[in-house]
Amino acid sequence: MNLLPFGKLPAAKPRKFVPQNADLGDWPKIAPLFDQLEQRAPQIRTASDLEAWLLDWSELNAALDEESSRRYIAMTCHTDNADAEKAYLHFVEHVDPQLKPRQFTLEQLYAAHPLREKLSRERFNVFDRDVKNHVELFRQENVPLETEEAKLSQQYQKLSGSLTVNFRGEEKTLVQMGRYLEEPDRPLRQEAWELVSRRRLQEADKFDDIFDEQIKLRSQIAKNAGFGNYRDYIFRRMGRFDYTPEDCMKFHDAVEKEIVPIARELQAQRRQQLKLEKLRPWDLSVDPLNRPPLKPFVQTDEMVSRTQKIFNRLDTELADGFQQMQDLKLLDLENRKGKAPGGYQSTLSESRLPFIFMNAVGLQRDVETILHEAGHAFHALATRAEDLYAYRGAPIEFCEVASMSMELLGNEFIEEFYSSPDAKRARRVHLEGVVGVFPWIATVDAFQHWIYTHPNHTRDDRRKAWLGLMDRFGGDVDWSGFEKGRANLWHRQLHIFIHPFYYIEYGIAQIGALQVWANSKTNKAKALNDYKKSLELGGSRPLPELFSAAGCEFEFSAKTIQPLAKMMRDELGKLA
Repeated sequence: MNLLPFGKLPAAKPRKFVPQNADLGDWPKIAPLFDQLEQRAPQIRTASDLEAWLLDWSELNAALDEESSRRYIAMTCHTDNADAEKAYLHFVEHVDPQLKPRQFTLEQLYAAHPLREKLSRERFNVFDRDVKNHVELFRQENVPLETEEAKLSQQYQKLSGSLTVNFRGEEKTLVQMGRYLEEPDRPLRQEAWELVSRRRLQEADKFDDIFDEQIKLRSQIAKNAGFGNYRDYIFRRMGRFDYTPEDCMKFHDAVEKEIVPIARELQAQRRQQLKLEKLRPWDLSVDPLNRPPLKPFVQTDEMVSRTQKIFNRLDTELADGFQQMQDLKLLDLENRKGKAPGGYQSTLSESRLPFIFMNAVGLQRDVETILHEAGHAFHALATRAEDLYAYRGAPIEFCEVASMSMELLGNEFIEEFYSSPDAKRARRVHLEGVVGVFPWIATVDAFQHWIYTHPNHTRDDRRKAWLGLMDRFGGDVDWSGFEKGRANLWHRQLHIFIHPFYYIEYGIAQIGALQVWANSKTNKAKALNDYKKSLELGGSRPLPELFSAAGCEFEFSAKTIQPLAKMMRDELGKLA
């Protein structure tokens, strides 16, 4: 029984190294392929043979990645199917753990290979840099510490995911409670918000216990690798070769100076429209004019056909890519029972084709999601000709430029979904979201810089540092009576616990996307062409070159942000 939405997919290239009928879910069948690569490495005598060895390794990686993706897709499309869950967990528990040490051995063999220097520097510079970095940072004594760190992350997820409240006689998860903050009934919003805030505070000590242990472990991991603090270590481990902690500080300063004033203006307008003396934390998600939610479509088929029309108007090549995804059934978009929540784009690495998963229910955020995920899909399609597996993916700072740009470019034709007044409202809602996310990104990032450069801080020090950042980047919201909730608000941000320092990427990418959009306003054809050309590069060039190819500056101080902030303020004025 095929549990995948799609059937047999056209191969990007025939296999040369991995046997056609290899069972890639069975480790004893996979291990001999790694054995072969390990045994061949010392016998390589020419640069062209080393390149062929790399391509065989690439082919194996792509085949294994696609096997993992197919199992994940089947499991998320059918959470109620025991076989799908079993197949996915088998790969996670019995294949993934075996892969990591074998992959690392191949990286070591490559990094130490005498012929590595004979390969084209232009072609292999980024790949070399990343492999060498990974090998240099490895410390055997950090392996058990990283296992402990993963267990603590799982404890955070378990605690966070277990929280429920009893709301008007029904048990609700905290995620389910979010929708009540959009209700026009203000006392209802307040009741829902207070209930969630109190529930989180009941577990505040447990969240802090987990985090204190994580800080200790992370500081030790950094020390073992020869770094003075965890921040400097994680910048290296994340391959942040093209920007520094100082660049992040410039981003924080620029957001404070250029974006926060716009966010506060928007909040002042919201307060006036809601006819309130002060905005409270439960007043931030409701429509300020108490209008019902936008209704862009009823059936998912309508969403697909209207999205297709947007791409038809935007660019023929992109439109063809989206049509190809429909023809190959690489879309599973409708919300239904037995389907995992959320949305994602997954690349089937051997077929070199993208798949989009969503839970569309007929809301404006569904339109934003399909445009966003289509941007990621166009990125995957653009790199189909790239044979080096590592280069078919780009750093997250640029992957999100692909998707966020598509939200902004696609929004230009959103009348395919709406009447003119509703299209205006949809564009404004989207742009307000872009403005609003910058201060939160700066808050979360600056907080982590402070935490890991002050590893011996107390919980009280930490709360004070957080509240200082909330004052610096937060809006004009009255938290009186809920000071403890404000001081512990960071507990809800899973990145701080699970993916330390992974968040500013979204801010950097949004700066890139806004530049693509700004360029399209002066020369649409050139902006789109630059965007498409940059996607074709995948991850083969350093970040500044990827941004440059897209017609953007890889720079995130006030110099770059100021004109983008002005553009957003002007656009919001037109959409008032």
